[in-house]
Amino acid sequence: MAFERTGSEEVWQGRIAGVRIDSFRADDGEEYAREVVTHPGAVGVVAHDGERLYLVRQPREAVDEQALLEIPAGKLDHDGEDALATAKRELAEEIGKGAREWRHLTTFYSSPGFSDEQVHVYLATGLYDERAESDEDERIEVETVPLSELDDVIRGCRDSKTLIGLLWLKAFLES
Repeated sequence: MAFERTGSEEVWQGRIAGVRIDSFRADDGEEYAREVVTHPGAVGVVAHDGERLYLVRQPREAVDEQALLEIPAGKLDHDGEDALATAKRELAEEIGKGAREWRHLTTFYSSPGFSDEQVHVYLATGLYDERAESDEDERIEVETVPLSELDDVIRGCRDSKTLIGLLWLKAFLES
């Protein structure tokens, strides 16, 4: 069930993603191609202060959602910036907070059937006020939710990075 990549051609590059056609040879000799949506990767931050969970509501036009509830997150789009630095920047930009403690929870592929995007999820605690300029085109509302309502937020969640991050948080709080 092994394969070898035999070629790759970029066919389109946009502001947040690209598309390439990759060629492969399976171990049985069959040759085939796959369309791959390329993405630089992203971070998500599960931020809480021991009593409240910090989330954001924002429009997600691609899925026709007027106000999807999510953990603070962002794209790895600054040259030379690693995932943790991106997480710190995004937390300040999106909810106006910094954190004294950071813990990497997991890294996962968002949709490996067609995309190479990886999402790095962090837990941020020991929160304090921190300001950073947000992107001009972001329309974000910060929402705090009591940690006692975590199960309700999980049940209503429709965003994969948020669901993964909140399930990790739930596991930590129950252990």
